[in-house]
Amino acid sequence: MPSKVFSAAIVGLDAQIIEVEVATSYGLRYFEIVGLPDKAVQESKERVGAALKSSGFKSPHHQPLRVLVNLAPADLKKEGSLYDLPIAVGFLLASKQINFNTQSKIILGELSLDGKLRPIKGVLALALKAKERGWSEIILPKNNAAEATLAKGLKVIGVDSLNETIDYLLGKKEILPVKVNGKVFSEKSNYPIDLGYIQGQGLAKRALEIVAAGSHNLLMIGPPGAGKTLLAKAIPSILPPLSFNESLEVTKIYSVAGLLPQEKPLINLRPFRSPHHTSSEVALIGGGNPPRPGEITLAHRGVLFLDEFPEFHRDVLESLRQPIEEGKITILRAKHSLSLPANFTLVAASNPCPCGYFGDPERRCTCVPSQIAKYRRKLSGPLVDRIDLFISVPPVKYEKLAAPNLECLSSKIRNKVKKTRKLQKQRFQDEKIFTNSEMQIPQIKKHCQVDSKSQGLLRKYVDSGRLSARGYHRVLKVARTIADLENSEKILFDHLAEALSYRLREEG
Repeated sequence: MPSKVFSAAIVGLDAQIIEVEVATSYGLRYFEIVGLPDKAVQESKERVGAALKSSGFKSPHHQPLRVLVNLAPADLKKEGSLYDLPIAVGFLLASKQINFNTQSKIILGELSLDGKLRPIKGVLALALKAKERGWSEIILPKNNAAEATLAKGLKVIGVDSLNETIDYLLGKKEILPVKVNGKVFSEKSNYPIDLGYIQGQGLAKRALEIVAAGSHNLLMIGPPGAGKTLLAKAIPSILPPLSFNESLEVTKIYSVAGLLPQEKPLINLRPFRSPHHTSSEVALIGGGNPPRPGEITLAHRGVLFLDEFPEFHRDVLESLRQPIEEGKITILRAKHSLSLPANFTLVAASNPCPCGYFGDPERRCTCVPSQIAKYRRKLSGPLVDRIDLFISVPPVKYEKLAAPNLECLSSKIRNKVKKTRKLQKQRFQDEKIFTNSEMQIPQIKKHCQVDSKSQGLLRKYVDSGRLSARGYHRVLKVARTIADLENSEKILFDHLAEALSYRLREEG
């Protein structure tokens, strides 16, 4: 009679319950794993055999046994090393070395050759799926236990080794369920860069305030050393913390990607991703074999900062167009498709030309017109049209650099941004969106009404061709955010004029 142990598999950012069936019979020694295993799963038979022997059990490699392991459903690709522990437990059950009730238990873990357990990836997604499907208990490596407790209501048992797992399952050892650590929810934020450290750049700081309040996209253009990168790095200090549901979303992404620190099982700060300009298209949007989240998914609910914007490969930049509009990326392959969240704020920085000094009154630009044109052509019209705010970041004079720092400027702006985000949350509570930037045309028509004077200004720019249909809607969304920052129920002419000034600065 085959034994059956329950485990789980990662599918994109979600999980699926897996049945690990093990059948044994006497005969010529044979150990096979079926059910679309990848190389890591196939190699588990060697790890399992060594771990069983090191733990004092009879190993399938040292007796005349035929062992067949089936990972069901058989048409789902199985990846990773998390099946080591359930395969070992299933073999011990099938070979009558142990006996216990396997129902309502999910078992996960990678085995070392001496029987110790190593941490695995994607635990939060696996625990949430187990809870959703009605399983009451999850057994996994102790280093992953704190992360699994985020799926509230699930009994989490952390174990160090195969022997400890078996002793617990047989009732020989009592292991108390791991409790939720309240400190992970109350951890204080630490921001290395405060906006007060940056001298001058009042226009840029105002633009960052609008960006943080409404999650709008921003392009900063200025000469080298003007402070574009420093301004971008200060954005996390003015963003509101993640809500618990948003934290679960982000934590699940980082867990699946293997980027979640063991000492910090819950991410409560908004992500800030800054990939190098040599990054490939797959690195930025995700993909590969097996498909993995890219930088736009790792920046979900946070900021994606692209420094040296025109230096990215053109095809890489063009791949951003759909995710910016839809807030997700769908990766299609021959045998399956994968949809990943990508609701991020794009912040980009660029020099005005290859040498960086075009238009600078103090330094002469050494670029010829053809070089400048080629440099700017890297940013296509459709991509630029998806950016909400354009600002110039000029060089800072000595008087401003030498002036005393403004202390804790970020905390003041962050409090203002929090209030603005709260207004938006109340406005969109029935519409499954969080910020003004996520509004679609029906929400824009409902929440972005303007007076006749404002309509006249918009008509002037749209009819002259300086504002596209997409640009028109994006201006209204930015104006709505500016009105929210002023705690104004209506969008006033001044709000719209300010929104237009950011939109048209580099287009005029």
